[in-house]
Amino acid sequence: MKNKFKNNEKGFALPLALLLLVVMTIMGLTLVTITSNEHKANTEKDSNQQAFYAAESGIAIARKYIVDNTSIITGSAQTNLDGDLRFCKASFFPNLRNSTGIILGRKSMNEVITASGAEATRLSKFSFEYFIAYSPDVNGNNSSAKKKSGTNNTLYTIYSCGCNESKDKCNAKGNVIVPLEAVVTLIN
Repeated sequence: MKNKFKNNEKGFALPLALLLLVVMTIMGLTLVTITSNEHKANTEKDSNQQAFYAAESGIAIARKYIVDNTSIITGSAQTNLDGDLRFCKASFFPNLRNSTGIILGRKSMNEVITASGAEATRLSKFSFEYFIAYSPDVNGNNSSAKKKSGTNNTLYTIYSCGCNESKDKCNAKGNVIVPLEAVVTLIN
């Protein structure tokens, strides 16, 4: 009887090895696919976060501009946002009541943050665009009229968009654009 079992087991190692090879290959491919998808999701999340930080930088620079140049802002000519904006659109901001801005600016992050080498290259891929508008008061009136009379504070709203591309390439499809807005009050 011993010989019978030995004859039945002959060649069993080859199918078992092939089966294990197929199972291990499927497991390996699944692991590679999951890792690739996670890497892509992390890269996209990082790009979105960097565009958000770029928009925040636009708000910080505009806020500094308001503080440093209050007399220039109140007397400056208004710009046509629809014609002047490259990637930040007035339609991104539902609270924006008119289509005119006071000051308009745009920069790449490498113009704001000093870096060298690979970091400078990475920073050059992110940019922001901002504009400043007078905020309406509680009655819906333009707050610049109060500033001229000198009776109350002046409210400005800063609208800023960050993008995951340089300021010249940001209007292409597939770019991440993050809009932010902030209200600034200048106290008389």
